[in-house]
Amino acid sequence: MIKDLNMAARHDSQEAPLTGYSSAQSDAGSIGVPDFGDNIDLMTFEQILEMDDDEEEREFSSSIVFGFFEQAENTFKSMDASLAKKDLDTLSSLGHFLKGSSATLGLTKVKDSCEKIQHYGAHKDETGNTAVPDSGTCLERIKTTMVALKRDYSEAESILRRFYHDQSN
Repeated sequence: MIKDLNMAARHDSQEAPLTGYSSAQSDAGSIGVPDFGDNIDLMTFEQILEMDDDEEEREFSSSIVFGFFEQAENTFKSMDASLAKKDLDTLSSLGHFLKGSSATLGLTKVKDSCEKIQHYGAHKDETGNTAVPDSGTCLERIKTTMVALKRDYSEAESILRRFYHDQSN
């Protein structure tokens, strides 16, 4: 178990601790998992952590999380290229793809932005309920949403890297 959650939240002495860390017991009964605020759904992320054999090493969950980082970075490059080509179909597909991966980890804000991109790429509004026939409008909405997506991803990545004591970023 993680003994000092504030220490677990930073990767060196110059990094500020994560806020919202609590050693309180969750509804699922586990202790020692931080409250990630609205960036990461704790219940979903705890399910991934429960698959770890060793709570100190967290080898299984860290491999999933760091694999997601690589996947997300590659998907962002593809999204940027598709945006430059004004390829709404591919943007919708990429949004759908990254939405699923981010949902698996509980990355709530990332998932929500990806879902919007999926809808906009399919000529729909952000909810997916109303048609938006103008491609230019959809592309502008995707551009705006991608800014939020990359910001939210960066915040979640930073939180998770500190949680896993990763100093590479």
